[in-house]
Amino acid sequence: MKKYTLTSIAKKFQAGEKLTMLTAYDATFAGIIDKTGIDMILVGDSLGQVIQGDNSTIPVKLDEMIYHTRCVTRATEHALVICDLPFLSYQASTSQAILSAGRALKEGYCEAVKVEGGVEIKDKVKAITQSGIPVMGHIGLKPQSIHSMGGYKIHGKNMDEEEKLINEAKVLEQAGAFAIVLEGITLEVSKKITQSINIPTIGIGSGPHCSGQVLVIYDLLGMNPLFKPRFIKTYGDGYNFISDAVKKYIDEVKTSSFPTPEHSFNQEK
Repeated sequence: MKKYTLTSIAKKFQAGEKLTMLTAYDATFAGIIDKTGIDMILVGDSLGQVIQGDNSTIPVKLDEMIYHTRCVTRATEHALVICDLPFLSYQASTSQAILSAGRALKEGYCEAVKVEGGVEIKDKVKAITQSGIPVMGHIGLKPQSIHSMGGYKIHGKNMDEEEKLINEAKVLEQAGAFAIVLEGITLEVSKKITQSINIPTIGIGSGPHCSGQVLVIYDLLGMNPLFKPRFIKTYGDGYNFISDAVKKYIDEVKTSSFPTPEHSFNQEK
């Protein structure tokens, strides 16, 4: 299995093959995911919630993203690794955006960065790409903008929103983005966006018509049974698997079933 690059991702897209992307935040998960043949691994700022326990992605710092990205890239041989640029690491100025993206590549060893926004960040996307750094866009539900958006809402429910989203996608494409995440957008509008541009759309909660899909690995594995938004499909029962294993461990320690001589060392050996 070869290393996936922007070129190979583009070839898959042009051939009509659906693209796959999952999040990872550490070397263990990244190594497992990478060996499955996944196209892309996103080191998402969603780590603020699933790893750090915050209520949103907003508190995540650039240094933290670089740290987790470096953990992921150390264990990744095949997938294209993309680092989320966190809130306020690229919005202030074009120079800040270039430097933050550059740090993600230089210190995190990823191959691309992801930024949230449309028309308001087009100049920054263009500047980053012109600096030789691939950029993935992100429109629709933008977690870094939940306060200004009034919470987590579905987008594309009326004609004004539809026109705005399609325009944002076109602007990002013109600015040089190699792909765009569509989050929380109605399936009808996601289909129109996908048909309106010549780069891949990666959907999350945006229906089946996108060029590919992304999920948070913890959601895919069912690690939080209380978190069940409509767009998530679980492919395992990670919560109960881990819980049952830990309970068995506790029981065996308390009953002296573990460790046994098999798990111990003696003077002769």
